[in-house]
Amino acid sequence: MNSSQPSIPFARYASLAGVHTTLLVFAAIFLPQTTYLLVPSGDESKLQQGPIFTSVTADPVLTLAWFCLGGAVLQAWWGGWMRYWWRELEQARSAGFQTVDASQDDVERRIGNNFKDALVATLVSSALFYFVVILFGAPISSHFSESYLLSVFLAILVVFPVTYALRTPSFAPDTPSLVHRLTWTRLFAEISPRTALERALVYPACGAILGAWMGALPIALDWERPWQTWPLTPAFGAIAGYILSTWGALLVSATHLLADADRQAGSSPHRSVLHPTKAKTREKEKKKTK
Repeated sequence: MNSSQPSIPFARYASLAGVHTTLLVFAAIFLPQTTYLLVPSGDESKLQQGPIFTSVTADPVLTLAWFCLGGAVLQAWWGGWMRYWWRELEQARSAGFQTVDASQDDVERRIGNNFKDALVATLVSSALFYFVVILFGAPISSHFSESYLLSVFLAILVVFPVTYALRTPSFAPDTPSLVHRLTWTRLFAEISPRTALERALVYPACGAILGAWMGALPIALDWERPWQTWPLTPAFGAIAGYILSTWGALLVSATHLLADADRQAGSSPHRSVLHPTKAKTREKEKKKTK
């Protein structure tokens, strides 16, 4: 992180990231428990797992539906914060340039348009995720609901916060649109975030995709456990990857923040004056002792 660039309030970012990831865990574990009464009474293998595992494995379609519902609410809230900070950073970068002040109605209209564009991008990307899931070996002739709900959940985790914060790229020939497209290319093609906010957007998106891919590996094990039912392990893998990457982005940004603070302290004039003063004091003390 370059110290000359504007940054987000790190303390608030860290606290909100903690709340966000905690609520994701809560939504994944406790929301599916509303389906606990739907478990067939004769399915002893599921009933012996305990209420939490039973509620999750009883009906994967309902479980994924709860994941999508809880994830949509949380990602809309988190994406709102990302959008707010990104707009503040854009205003800080444009300080000193001649800009036209937008009215409150214009700002609200833009936010509403960004939200609609993010919803459309999420729906479109869910179809693309479904195609990718099929290519990676998901059942084609069966389990359509399970596979598509997993794709919707991945789109909610990965696409919605990013498109809501950054806006969908425009293909207009003007300079701002070109800069915007280059920003998207740098972040998600080159995977080269430079600020804490960019890391907060890029790392969790990549982590969710990687976690879903790794989460599919236990399904191949011949254990015949209820929790191996498609697509529970990829969904939980996506949540785990998202949470770990969120905290990874926070840790990397904290490291950059401390490095910048140490660099600024090292280049301050007080540090260059401190050592000669100490040297003179020691020389005076030596003369007194002699």
